[in-house]
Amino acid sequence: MDGRIIVITSGKGGVGKTTATASIGAALALEGRRVAVVDMDIGLRNLDVVMGLENRIVFNVVDAVKGKCKLKQASIKDRRIENLYLIPASQSDNKNVLSPEEMVSFGEILRKEFDFVLMDCPAGIERGFENSVASADEAVVICAPEVSSVRDADRVIGLLYAKSITPKLVINRIIPEMVERGDMLNHIDVVDVLSIELIGLVPMDDQVIIATNTGNPLVLQKKSKAGEAFRRIALRLNGMTDLPIEVPQAEGHFWRKIGTKLGLGK
Repeated sequence: MDGRIIVITSGKGGVGKTTATASIGAALALEGRRVAVVDMDIGLRNLDVVMGLENRIVFNVVDAVKGKCKLKQASIKDRRIENLYLIPASQSDNKNVLSPEEMVSFGEILRKEFDFVLMDCPAGIERGFENSVASADEAVVICAPEVSSVRDADRVIGLLYAKSITPKLVINRIIPEMVERGDMLNHIDVVDVLSIELIGLVPMDDQVIIATNTGNPLVLQKKSKAGEAFRRIALRLNGMTDLPIEVPQAEGHFWRKIGTKLGLGK
């Protein structure tokens, strides 16, 4: 059975696509699936740093697509998680070096080798986006609970539908205290605007910065709320579609609810 190619996209930069790609990929590999995460941000690679594999790069995705090396040579095996591989971007080329047609052919090779292929899509909706989605079966749209991010996500969702790719939604960097105060969009409002299937809500978490700076997989950090959210997203992508979506709660939220019930405060 051929593997699934999923593009991780958003339209807008800075919403956590690369962290999401690395975390979901690691979590799927922990479930026993053979996973490749592919950095498609040609010229500005970052996925290798997030995964702590920047010192092991010899070949990259451009080399593999152009036939300058074999897929195995461009695939860097993660040292901590079995069955997880990185195919890094090139830093010396630009996005125009690859074409969508080449990526379709490369996608067929990837499907034969991996159960899941996650394409880390660069920001924007030009050539980098076109290359990233060319061979994709599915898409995960990463959106922050901000008006500008929702607007950009809506634009990307329209482009994905036009390519017959069904998108799913992950809302990232949620700050529950701001949501409660009305200073940040509620996930219900975001889903209502974008009208696609929600598969995960990820809270803002200091562990993300630590994991990124140290190159340690976020999903291995036991105290990371974001890591747990990404693990649950991976489980849904892996077939556990009935797994409930946990809504991030503000600190003390449970006790405030109890106090209100007992007439002890608002």
